[in-house]
Amino acid sequence: MNKLFVIILTLIIFACQPTAKKPAEIAQPLAWVNDAVMYEVNVRQYTPEGTFKAFEAHLPRLKEMGVEILWFMPIYPISEKNRKGKLGSYYSIRDYKAINPEFGNMDDFKALVNHAHEMGFKVMLDWVGNHTGWDNQWIIDHKDWYTQDSLGNVIPPDPEWKDVADLNYNNKEMRHAMLDALKFWVKNANVDGYRCDYAGGVPTDFWETARLALDSIKPVFMLDENQDQMNLLNKAFNMNYGWSFHHLMNDVAQGKKTAHSMDSLLTVMASTYPTNTYALEFTSNHDENSHNGTEYERLGEAVKTMAVLTFTVPGMPLIYTGQEAGLNKRLLFFEKDQVDWSNLDMQQFYHQLIQLKKEQPALWNGAAGGPLTIVSTNLPKQVLAFTREKDNDQVLAVFNLSAQPVDAVLQVANAGDYKEYFSGETKKLEKGTSLHMDKWGVQIYIRN
Repeated sequence: MNKLFVIILTLIIFACQPTAKKPAEIAQPLAWVNDAVMYEVNVRQYTPEGTFKAFEAHLPRLKEMGVEILWFMPIYPISEKNRKGKLGSYYSIRDYKAINPEFGNMDDFKALVNHAHEMGFKVMLDWVGNHTGWDNQWIIDHKDWYTQDSLGNVIPPDPEWKDVADLNYNNKEMRHAMLDALKFWVKNANVDGYRCDYAGGVPTDFWETARLALDSIKPVFMLDENQDQMNLLNKAFNMNYGWSFHHLMNDVAQGKKTAHSMDSLLTVMASTYPTNTYALEFTSNHDENSHNGTEYERLGEAVKTMAVLTFTVPGMPLIYTGQEAGLNKRLLFFEKDQVDWSNLDMQQFYHQLIQLKKEQPALWNGAAGGPLTIVSTNLPKQVLAFTREKDNDQVLAVFNLSAQPVDAVLQVANAGDYKEYFSGETKKLEKGTSLHMDKWGVQIYIRN
C-alpha cells in the first residue's frame, strides 16, 4: 500500500474519532507499564542454538540495558503443510498449547519465564487469532471452525497467505477453544499479556470477552497490531501499533515529508487515544526488518534521531532483536539467520534512552506521562520541537529533521535554565532562543 495513502487514511480515521477523550473501559492500568520499554525477542535468530535456554543467557545484558517487557514472537509448533521456506513462519500455528521443538520444551519455557520474573521482567507472548496452519488439529477435526468458499473449501485470509487458513468466528465452539488457549498460557506459564497479530482480523467482541476472562486470572497487558480500528482500545487492548508515526518517520528521513507533518500527526493523535491507552512506537520490528528493510536502509543517517523520537513522544518504545547490535541486515523470515552480536556499540545508546525515559516522568507512557505541546520555531519544515510536562518535571525535545545544519529559533514558553541530556551542558532558554542544530541533530533539555 502506498505510504502517502496510509498516512492520509490514518489522519482521516483519527479525524473521524470523537473529539472528547474517554477512558478505556478495561481494568485499572498496570503500574509496571508506566515507564516500561518493550523488547521483541526473535528466539530462532537470537543465538546459534535458537533455544530458550540459549536466550536466557542474555537476560542479564537486557536487564542492564533497562528493558522491562519481553515480547516473544510465536513460540508454538509451526505447521508443515503449505510451509514457506525450510522452517516456516512463526505465524502458521499447528498447536496453540504446545512449544516449537526448535526452541525447547514446556519446562524450558516455564523456567525462562520464572527466571525473567525473578529478574523483574514481564513476559508477553505473540498470539495469532485470525488463522492457523493447515495441519492444525482443529482443521482436521472441525472444518466448520474455518472460513470456506462456495464449494466448501477452507480458504486463507488473504490469497497471498497460502500457508495459513482463515478461522470462522461465527462458530461459537471455535471461539471457546481460542479463549481456552489464551487462558492456558496465563494459567500454566504465568505470562503477563499478549501481542495480538492481525487483531483487526478478529471480531472486536471476541477480544473484549477475552480481556475480561484473562484479567479474571491475573491483570494482563494487551498489544494490538493495528491502528485503523481504534475501538479495539475501548475495552480490549491497552496499546496499538503506531503505524502512522512509523511510516511518517520513514518518509521524513527519505525527504518525502517534513517536520510539519510530524506536528500535525502528533497533534491529531493526542486527541484520539482513549485515556490510559497509547501507541507502540518503533523504528523496526520483525516485519519491517525482514520485509521492508532495516532501519539503516529506511532511515539512513536519521536512525538515531528517529530512535530518540520514539522514546520522547507519548507511547511505549520498542527495541527489536539486534537493534542494540546495530543490526544492518534483513533477517531471513523462514530460515535460520542468526544475529551478529560481535558489536554492541548501540547498546549504550539505547541504555541512555531508557534511562532518560525512566528518570523523567514527563516522558512516561500514556496518562502516566505528560501531554505533548508543540513549540513553534522559525523553521517549521525542518525542526520539530515539543515539550512534555508532568507535575514538576519538564522536558523540551528539539529535532532537526533535515540533512542540513540549521539555526532554529524557539518560542519557549517557560524561560529558565535547562540541562541538555546528551551533552550535560546547561543553557538558559527563553522566547527567541536560537539553537544551532547539526543535520539530523537532537537536543533534549530538562528543566533544572
